[in-house]
Amino acid sequence: MIRHCVMLGLSDGHDALELREVMQALDALVGRLPGCCHFLAGENIDLEGKTPEFPYGFTIDFDDAVALENYAQHPEHKLLGGRLVALCGGSEKISVFDLKDRE
Repeated sequence: MIRHCVMLGLSDGHDALELREVMQALDALVGRLPGCCHFLAGENIDLEGKTPEFPYGFTIDFDDAVALENYAQHPEHKLLGGRLVALCGGSEKISVFDLKDRE
């Protein structure tokens, strides 16, 4: 299993409705793609006070690297990613990391 983690540095005054729509569309996309298992999105509660520049994020679980690559190349994912870049004011305000479950 691979957990794809995305942290969003949303722009001040971003469109909250647009963000909600993108999250709903990602959740629906995950439900349609083989090997995509779970989607979770929400506000960063930042209990340690280490990431205030990322007020929102989401995770998606994949069965394997092939499923993650299929998601990354999917046309709908690319469109939704473009909308997220706009909400953040640039791709440099989005951080992504992938965690692989120990076997």
